[in-house]
Amino acid sequence: MALKIVMFSDYICPFCYVGFETIRKLKPEFDFQIEWRGFQIHPDWPAAGIPVEKMRGPGDAESRQALWKRISAMAEATGFSMKPPTVLTNSRAALAATEFARESGRDELLEERIYRAYFNEGENIGDAGVVARLAAEAGLDAGEVAEAIKSPKYEMRLKNNSLAAHQRGVSGVPTFFIGEFPLVGAQNLDAMRAILKRATERFAS
Repeated sequence: MALKIVMFSDYICPFCYVGFETIRKLKPEFDFQIEWRGFQIHPDWPAAGIPVEKMRGPGDAESRQALWKRISAMAEATGFSMKPPTVLTNSRAALAATEFARESGRDELLEERIYRAYFNEGENIGDAGVVARLAAEAGLDAGEVAEAIKSPKYEMRLKNNSLAAHQRGVSGVPTFFIGEFPLVGAQNLDAMRAILKRATERFAS
């Protein structure tokens, strides 16, 4: 029986992208089942997006540059690249689309496409039309995804994800549950490999 991993994450969180790619990179090495759970961290941000420069206060540019140097180094060490988004946006449409994609097993493909669009291509993933187009690129029907984004069914699933996160004490993302063990924050590849190795040995014993 495979080890179960649940990851609570949000598309607008750069460390979630790092955590997502780290887990994907380690998949061939371990026997685990991953369940991606969308957890919106800024539901107050508008879908139209807020230009990054409008969110900056005095001295923020320098600290943001230092943060992104660290994030970029983590990404490169995992084997991919990313850059700061130009717009801070609401992730609800993208998360609802992912709930729809989960039904056909295409959620991971869609997640990769959305992360890459936001953190490399400057796309506004708060725009339902953009999300539907990205979903089509991941092999889904754009029209069906557009309907799913508006559907109360997937809105309820997002609320259930949020409830499950709060019940498990999740206050930030990414948060992993490896079995029942909580792990907060993105880890580098070697650290996550060691954690999964210990978890697998404990799970098997």
